[in-house]
Amino acid sequence: MNRTRLLGGLTLGAGALAAWTRRSRLEADALAPALDGTQETYRWRGIDVAYTVAGDPDAPPVVLVHGANAAGSSGEWRAIFEGLAEDYRVIAPDLPGFGRSDRPALRYSAALYTDFLREFLAAFDRPRVIASSLSAAYVADVAADPDGDLRSLLLVVPTTVAGPDPPKPWLRELLRSPILGETLFRLIASKPSIRYFNADHGYYSPDAVADEWIDYEWRTAHVAGARFAPASFLSGHLNADMSLADALTAADVPVSLVWGRETELTPLSAGRDLATTAECPLVVFDRAKLLPHVEHPDAFLDVVADHLV
Repeated sequence: MNRTRLLGGLTLGAGALAAWTRRSRLEADALAPALDGTQETYRWRGIDVAYTVAGDPDAPPVVLVHGANAAGSSGEWRAIFEGLAEDYRVIAPDLPGFGRSDRPALRYSAALYTDFLREFLAAFDRPRVIASSLSAAYVADVAADPDGDLRSLLLVVPTTVAGPDPPKPWLRELLRSPILGETLFRLIASKPSIRYFNADHGYYSPDAVADEWIDYEWRTAHVAGARFAPASFLSGHLNADMSLADALTAADVPVSLVWGRETELTPLSAGRDLATTAECPLVVFDRAKLLPHVEHPDAFLDVVADHLV
């Protein structure tokens, strides 16, 4: 093949990729709220952060902070949101770059999310906080700050590392790139990939994930700009450079940990070590991985009643 034909083929291929990514991209308003409740917006550093509120306005506030992944959103709390709203004023944000929140082309970082949560949580009166995975580390960092004013923490399989360590800047920039990066992310966030990752480390039982939820995860990963925050997650730039044990020890609030016994990414042994060092209770769910609150919602609500003081 001569050079002219080769360049022509590459140009046609790039054009086809661009057309495919445009067809697969959704407008932001095509994504419905994942949770039933009042839809509100919190303005932070020029970013509109969407959040859902439910429950008696005079009830104690509880903020639910979802974890980071390629298709993250406040819908992670769908199985317990309504139940919590019977006793609390429940607030569930979509973190910047996820869900129905704005998705600017930032280079997202753990520091950015910690700063956001510090200010967002301060908007409520000494909230109780339930947070999962990496977001639990950001919340712990806020709680360790003497100026933080939280009531208590319930952390679900908290971790400071959920991507390459050390981070890989080249991977982040690849995923951020136009056409190639967007195409690669569409493959990562395809429905087969979502099903694979859910079964591999999200859920003990694949039957816990309804087809409707797979569809929602796919949709939230196909909003324009959806790849930018996950690009930082997948490349390790959302890893928290901190000691979780030190932060929980410094936090002047009651802390409880929840773990899925079959969790592999952050094994139960890590949870036991953390609970021992931080001197806090650890609740273990059998037949669960990273999302016991989805697989065992009623039992999880019992844990909330017992531990979220």
